[in-house]
Amino acid sequence: AMLWWMLRGVLRCGGECDIMMRWWVQQSMVGKAVSGCGCEENFSLLGVSQRDLRVFASSVLNEASNYIPAAPIFLPEGPWKQVPGGVTAAKGFKASGMYGGLRAKGEKPDLALVTCDVDAISAGAFTTNVVAAAPVLYCKSALNNSTMARAVLINAGQANAATGDAGYQDVIECSNALAKLLQLKPDEVLIESTGVIGQRIKKEALLNSLPKVVNLLSPTVEGADSAAVAITTTDLVSKSVAIESEVGGTRIRVGGMAKGSGMIHPNMATMLGVITTDAMVTSDVWRKMVKVAVNRSFNQITVDGDTSTNDAVIALASGLSGSNRISSLNKPEAEQLQLCLDAVMQGLAKSIAWDGEGATCLIEVTVTGADSEAEAAKAAVYGRDPNWGRIACAAGYAGISFDQNMLRISLGNILLMNGGQPLPFDRAAASNYLIKAGETHGTVQIQISIGEGPGNGLAWGCDLSYDYVKINAEYTT
Repeated sequence: AMLWWMLRGVLRCGGECDIMMRWWVQQSMVGKAVSGCGCEENFSLLGVSQRDLRVFASSVLNEASNYIPAAPIFLPEGPWKQVPGGVTAAKGFKASGMYGGLRAKGEKPDLALVTCDVDAISAGAFTTNVVAAAPVLYCKSALNNSTMARAVLINAGQANAATGDAGYQDVIECSNALAKLLQLKPDEVLIESTGVIGQRIKKEALLNSLPKVVNLLSPTVEGADSAAVAITTTDLVSKSVAIESEVGGTRIRVGGMAKGSGMIHPNMATMLGVITTDAMVTSDVWRKMVKVAVNRSFNQITVDGDTSTNDAVIALASGLSGSNRISSLNKPEAEQLQLCLDAVMQGLAKSIAWDGEGATCLIEVTVTGADSEAEAAKAAVYGRDPNWGRIACAAGYAGISFDQNMLRISLGNILLMNGGQPLPFDRAAASNYLIKAGETHGTVQIQISIGEGPGNGLAWGCDLSYDYVKINAEYTT
């Protein structure tokens, strides 16, 4: 613990020391620890767990606050580089986070705001739960009425779900008040909520906090981090990431933040997200892109099988990068932006699964050989149990058709099943593979092949430990 806070104190001191230490984190074994290359084992002699090393390295690179460390972000490989800033990395965006008295206890930030300096093209994806929360219903209506948005307000503490018309009116009153402060139209303000279901927003506390959260708005990394922390509930780490890449010859940025730790299941669940970019794109193309990216990321994670009332991902595009407007999905620059959007959302989604309540490891399932990407995705989501018999069973009830004689299953580099038949394998090695992943909060890789088709998909989950029960038992107290 002393090593953790001493190093973080040095790394946050600024100036030449800050720059030199950041370079060391990025280049040294601590930096490599985020990628899970194995070098982090050298630090075990210091009594520092490998999970803490990953969180420490990520916290340094992401300017995590003192309230909660930052999650390691598992970005896929691609033609981009990770940059600081989260939701404020893209041009035109500001963010803030503060304590507004909304949480039941403690003074961790609980109110976040993300704004855009210009009218931003907006898109959203929301829960499939029929008991959708008041802010979800409000956002759906606002997005139907307008293609633009300028602000996203997020509160933690009360879900404002199953609260009837009174809860919906609370959302309208809060959005109107913020719109007035920012001199915007009410439909340009979107709202997300997370917390205890059945509890209305602490409206008076929220309304009283609006002037301050507006005054705190900042385009800095610190602004993005404070917002990422403010939206967390049972999360042990905040989730924030940004990347920079070239789209159509112009350098653009895509950033985002998310929260989620429990009640995570395909089609999203108790997960909130805000995505920002400075790419220029038309509304219809942007909304299609966001839908595709959500299906490849947040809809591909599961922690405990629960689907919440409040899931929401809101994505804003400022267009301030100077890039040419993307008006068709068939253009190369559309494919480039889609890949960037996929990468940011997948990085955040995997961090949510990694941070699953009480989890000791991340589970990544890869499915190949399906007739289509959609079928591969279905099979991947249901195959997260490392017991090969249950994996085969889960693949069978995933809702797609395949020849069981084509089924092939591997755990890491250990082949367990081929041609639909079990194979002899080193059970001790397989057990050690799982044990090591749990001890290091590492990743369990499961590969499933169900045929020779072109479709492939990924899904992420985690194990459930006794801590999951403890965390949820204490949540409302």
